[in-house]
Amino acid sequence: MKPYKGYSATVSFDEDGLMFHGEILGIKDVITFQARTAEDLPAAFHESLDDYLEWCAEDGIEPEKPYSGKLAFRTTPEHHRLISDAAAANAISINQWMDSTLTKAARETLERGTRLIRDA
Repeated sequence: MKPYKGYSATVSFDEDGLMFHGEILGIKDVITFQARTAEDLPAAFHESLDDYLEWCAEDGIEPEKPYSGKLAFRTTPEHHRLISDAAAANAISINQWMDSTLTKAARETLERGTRLIRDA
């Protein structure tokens, strides 16, 4: 789905209920929406987000903002050197290399649809 007011959403399809279910990404609050048709999804997304923003305004609460695009990253000196060398070998900055590499890995993980379950 296209972002709306700086927010993005993910959508899944419930085959049994013949319903699309969506959730707004990048914030701790759980904001969901649903629609029967793909054509109705954008309006449902927009309405749900607008309701959330209106609720925040009415209650005097600052709405959560989606991810800023800034990501703190800590690693070992050895890994830092490897990352730096890999970026230099591609004639790009460390930031560009990390963005490209991590985005590719994230997409591959999400396409597999696997989820790790950790013991508590």
